[in-house]
Amino acid sequence: MIKITDLEKKYSTEEVVTVALNKLSLEVKKGEFVSIMGPSGCGKSTLLNIIGLLDDPDSGSYRFNDIEVAKFNERKRSELRKHNIGFVFQSFNLIDELTVYENVELPLVYTKVKASERKKQVEQVLEKMGIMHRRNHFPQQLSGGQQQRVAISRAVVTNPKLILADEPTGNLDSANGNDVMQLLTELNDQGTTIVMVTHSEHDAKFSHRIISMLDGKTVAENILI
Repeated sequence: MIKITDLEKKYSTEEVVTVALNKLSLEVKKGEFVSIMGPSGCGKSTLLNIIGLLDDPDSGSYRFNDIEVAKFNERKRSELRKHNIGFVFQSFNLIDELTVYENVELPLVYTKVKASERKKQVEQVLEKMGIMHRRNHFPQQLSGGQQQRVAISRAVVTNPKLILADEPTGNLDSANGNDVMQLLTELNDQGTTIVMVTHSEHDAKFSHRIISMLDGKTVAENILI
């Protein structure tokens, strides 16, 4: 699904040039659950943003489902992203002014799904995630664990082929964090490919493979299954 070769990304200010990715190469197969680990500043989030088509590399190749996407413009990236990729963030990134139902419905609005079909898909996913009873609540009325369930619901409502999770349990206690990892594992068991950035060795053990990064490149790989 993902084949990255010699990817480079630099960020420049007037004082300094920071090398975020340094000729990084990486492959992720369809149906895999891969964790990416490494110290802060090693390039993990930059890599995730490029995989998620939120950013583009300075050089190198990125093939997604055998299509070269590294040079896509924003419109093409956005189109591919909308139909293929779901995101789960540490800070949930829910819209406070929208209810649980409306937050989860949003990606379907963007992809122009009919209202009747949207209702069916949103209710299905809320039921599956165990938060149907909170459908009319606002994010501030929920616990952290419930907010992350809403965020995961929003990420999966379009049935994406790939879920990108950036420290998905970082703001949760251990019990809620464990629940979130179980949910991600279930989604992976159903065929969704997952790439997760994490500092947690406990969370990484849920994946099939752990890739370690340092100074903008991969330095080790640990296969768990």
